[in-house]
Amino acid sequence: MAISGELFDAWYYQTGCGSPYQRNDHWLDIFGALADRIIAEIAPRSVMDAGCALGMLVEQLRARGVDAEGVDISEYAIAQADESVRPYVRVASITEPFGRRYDLIVCIEVLEHMPRADAEAAIANMCAWSDDILFSSSPYDHKEATHLNVNPPEYWAERFARHGFFRDVDFDASFITPWAVRFRRRDEPLHRIVREYERRFWALWDANRQLRELALDQRNHLAQAISRREEAERLAGERRDYALRLEAEIARKDAHIAYLERLIHRLEHGVIMRLLRLLGGRRRL
Repeated sequence: MAISGELFDAWYYQTGCGSPYQRNDHWLDIFGALADRIIAEIAPRSVMDAGCALGMLVEQLRARGVDAEGVDISEYAIAQADESVRPYVRVASITEPFGRRYDLIVCIEVLEHMPRADAEAAIANMCAWSDDILFSSSPYDHKEATHLNVNPPEYWAERFARHGFFRDVDFDASFITPWAVRFRRRDEPLHRIVREYERRFWALWDANRQLRELALDQRNHLAQAISRREEAERLAGERRDYALRLEAEIARKDAHIAYLERLIHRLEHGVIMRLLRLLGGRRRL
């Protein structure tokens, strides 16, 4: 089943890309930052943006002196490209020959929109026209209606490897997406490539092990802190209960003392009165 460029119309670009996908400061800033990173970390002289949509990455690269071009299957998208890059973007499928070689081909969130056979043809085509490919394809978001071919990163790595392209394990492409990869043509013997993968795998495995140990230590410290807090709360509760009991006992004693004071007062008053009466009787005698 082929996918038609008519699917990627004004409605799609308004609703299918999160926030509306149009040439505005938000998206220009994003593609400007991408262009800066590509130039700083790869420094290509020529770039093909395979699936360029509105051509904003082409626009930002060309503004920085890079010979950038783009193709996209959507006539609507190409028509929205800025006038400054109209000569450098065209309606075409990325399965079709590009007609020239490029230092770098960029393919960002495109192949998940293509049927499997077309996506594999696109990979073969990209690998034929460059030795360096910056690639990203969402491994999630099956709910998007045009996501016909969502696959995990290892699926795409295997497809590129069939054409002699392997992950550059020392290049961090996460400035594009967390799953983005830089695939490069490798002519070294397989054992050298395996060595690089193992080196990177070991570093990541060891970092993961240390992070797990740190997480376990922190969990233990947290459990101990919670236990100490609960013990402190228990002791504080006992102290509060004791203080309440002591206050109640003091109140009872105060009440008893007050009662005794009243009794003593009455007794003293009675004794005095009896003495007065006794003294009064003696005077009469």
